[in-house]
Amino acid sequence: MKVTYQYQFDPDTKQKLELNHWLRICRYWYNRQLGDRFDWWQMNRTTANACPLITSISAPREKPNYYSQKQQLPILKKDLVKVFHSGELLNFKQVDSTILQDVSKRVDKAFDRFIVGDSKGGKSGKPRFKTEADYRTMTFSTANNDWIKLVRKNWLYIRLPKLGVVKVRMHRSIPDGFTVKQASVTRKADGWYIQLMLEDPSVSEFTPDEIIPTWDNSIGLDAVLHEDVYLATSEGEKLPSLKPLRKSKTKLERISTKRNKRKRGSRARRKLAKREARLHQSIARSRQEFQYKTAHKLARTGAKFFFYEDLNLKGLTKRNKVKDDDGTYLPNGQSAKSGLNKSWLDAAFGQFFKTLDYIAAKAGAVVISKKPAYTSMVLCYRNEMIFTDCSIRDYWDEQNFLMVDRDINAAINLKRLGLDIFPSIKRRSGNLSVVGTMDDSTIKEILYTLHRAAKMPTS
Repeated sequence: MKVTYQYQFDPDTKQKLELNHWLRICRYWYNRQLGDRFDWWQMNRTTANACPLITSISAPREKPNYYSQKQQLPILKKDLVKVFHSGELLNFKQVDSTILQDVSKRVDKAFDRFIVGDSKGGKSGKPRFKTEADYRTMTFSTANNDWIKLVRKNWLYIRLPKLGVVKVRMHRSIPDGFTVKQASVTRKADGWYIQLMLEDPSVSEFTPDEIIPTWDNSIGLDAVLHEDVYLATSEGEKLPSLKPLRKSKTKLERISTKRNKRKRGSRARRKLAKREARLHQSIARSRQEFQYKTAHKLARTGAKFFFYEDLNLKGLTKRNKVKDDDGTYLPNGQSAKSGLNKSWLDAAFGQFFKTLDYIAAKAGAVVISKKPAYTSMVLCYRNEMIFTDCSIRDYWDEQNFLMVDRDINAAINLKRLGLDIFPSIKRRSGNLSVVGTMDDSTIKEILYTLHRAAKMPTS
């Protein structure tokens, strides 16, 4: 079993300067290898529908890989390396060899994801050259327990190669039986952090038993952005949202405006930039804490299956076309769409469902995504198209004397979709028709849940 613990440590001034210089060398080495791969990629590829009229007489250069690029390190360490655009001299000898080798591994993985793709065939975007803000982590791949020199009540003293002993604040102790396998150092807005990857071979990975999803052991989850609601569950519960970015928007805009007024490169601008970075870090941490608490609350329900809607977040947060071909602005509601995009990004549903998957796996549960087509429109206990417009938030059923909430209705339909009892939707003569039936016991369960969560109509 492998786990990763993160601790904050406080290097002295000399160690901070050394770590920042290491990051500069790693960033240069990363960009140099990536540029070499792009050069090979442009010189040795041709589009499928074109044939070059002029071909090179020389044989094509061998494709650079992890091993060929890593073999350049002994040559670079013989002398100082001069940066072409700035004239800066970099000494590769100052950096631990395992850190530089890990940089080559990162480039290899990034480029393979771009060209080959992952095991499922999905490809990532084109790798980008790293800036100072992008490259912040260095990895010691040969770490072991001998690096830990002293352990006190709240402190841990670790000797890092070519850096010396650093004092680490130990907010939680290392579990018994676990050994250190890898160490990574990261620079964040509020200081330096070290991540220790621990391993205990005697602790096996947990594999949940084969369980069949039923109505009692499953929950449907509907993502909500209406008012102060974050999630609606098929149990009739609405979980509140946090909106950390919205709450800090005024303070963030004030700091950003003051920073933009300062001269570039000035000390005042750098200080305001650090304040802005710390505020963004605080927003991200509060969002992550809220998502972990929400995921734990759902896991404590005892459900073994969680069915959530597979949202196209990239499409939901895409901007409308602002200008026409002649340069005039289009009246397409982009101003309102910008606010909606910000709300989607602030909610971070993609990150939440990954967190829920991690928490649920430790509890022996499974998180499954489902395509949410028509789940928000069909009435969950009668198979009728009711919520045809997003403005319809509630539906009053005179027959059952029941107020049906749109979001809870969608969550129940997601649960039905996960259990394969959701009806099929067919289009006939331009109209949508619902085809399918439910047994009486399921209808009674749904009505009981809706009655429990219903709101009486207000006059």
